[in-house]
Amino acid sequence: MRLRNYTSADCVALAELFHRSVHAVCAGDYTQKQLDAWASGTVDLAAWDRSLLEHHTLVAVEGDTLVGFGDMDQTGYLDRLFVHPDFQHRGIAAAICGRLERDSAAERFTVYASITAKPFFAGRGYRVVQERQAVRNGVALTNYLMEKQRHAAF
Repeated sequence: MRLRNYTSADCVALAELFHRSVHAVCAGDYTQKQLDAWASGTVDLAAWDRSLLEHHTLVAVEGDTLVGFGDMDQTGYLDRLFVHPDFQHRGIAAAICGRLERDSAAERFTVYASITAKPFFAGRGYRVVQERQAVRNGVALTNYLMEKQRHAAF
């Protein structure tokens, strides 16, 4: 697996990976209605591309397959971190997250972690600041604002 910078040519594949990942990986923690609200299968590709280009975005590739991606803005906010369902538990999310943290100049990192992702981030030294109900397409989904100081041990 190798990491590389995002290009606009990746946008459609990453939107599909996002949808597949949410529906497969998070199915044990959210209802079908919540999964459909979170990842409907339709994203504004122009807005996604613009956001992914504005952020530091890394794409994980294995052979010719895009297996994961993540992006962080200049403030240290980790916006997205998703791994293809067929490539779970191989260290891909840890590699992406670690590189984004190392490349960032921020002193503090924040993320809105799903129920599914909360243990991953806790294991990296993030702590829960607040449990909240995010509303997507009129449906509430539990997530957690989590943060980590740059020099926190993990």
